[in-house]
Amino acid sequence: MTHPHPRSQENPVVINCAGQTLDLRQPAVMGVLNTTPDSFSDGGDFIEPERALRRIREMVDHGAAIIDIGGESTRPGAEPVSESEELERTVPVLTTAVKAHPDTLFSIDTTKYGVAREALKAGAHIVNDVSGLEKEPRFADLCAESGAAYICMHSSGSPKTMQQNPRYRHVVDEIKEFLEKKLVYLRKQGVDNSFIDPGIGFGKTLQHNLKLVAGLSRFRELKTPILIGASRKSSIGEILDGRPVDGRLAGTIALHYHCLMEGASIIRVHDVQEAVDSVKIFNAVQAAGAE
Repeated sequence: MTHPHPRSQENPVVINCAGQTLDLRQPAVMGVLNTTPDSFSDGGDFIEPERALRRIREMVDHGAAIIDIGGESTRPGAEPVSESEELERTVPVLTTAVKAHPDTLFSIDTTKYGVAREALKAGAHIVNDVSGLEKEPRFADLCAESGAAYICMHSSGSPKTMQQNPRYRHVVDEIKEFLEKKLVYLRKQGVDNSFIDPGIGFGKTLQHNLKLVAGLSRFRELKTPILIGASRKSSIGEILDGRPVDGRLAGTIALHYHCLMEGASIIRVHDVQEAVDSVKIFNAVQAAGAE
């Protein structure tokens, strides 16, 4: 017998994102757009604005509820870029895309205050911060003032150094505690619309990542929508005997589907159509089980 998914037993989760709403009674798909030359999966593919805008249109057509635009690679070993370079890569594309897709939510993937501020002015609805306020605590005030939602992700160290021997005594407990403290601070600063992301691949070994996925239901105790972004990541390649990036789609879908079963509300992906298909299957099974 299939039991109702935990999400079906909760109140409808509707998140206000700078004037737009995101209904998370069913899971949502976030499409990744990297306007960078060096991202691990699609680096260099969408540097040109026209190609970036075509890709955004394609992801929206395939069912992405959110488009996440980033101008600085956060892959392991990546070098930082200047604020001006990151602005140049992201804000023009964002400005055009927001006008072209008024029913789609846009997030800015950045750890820089100036980039987030200008992106919100350009129409972004969400700040996606891989440092979880560690690099820029002013994001809390910025989101409170603008009404933007905030994605609080856990990472250990900077992208350049984060995979150099990461260690935890109890990885699920430690990251849950980190996120809980950040949520308390965010609410104190007036940010009520947040998401949490345990940060798969950000300062974690394969075993750490697997323990986070296996223990994901623990994060539901924080009563905040959970985002998972494991798309095409190296852990999937490791499990699949060294599979390169372009061969990790099935592994990504399998891992994300498990996370949906454990209560994830958003999956952040490169392959939007396939992810949306998997969410439709998930929704159909859950609906049948709830009857």
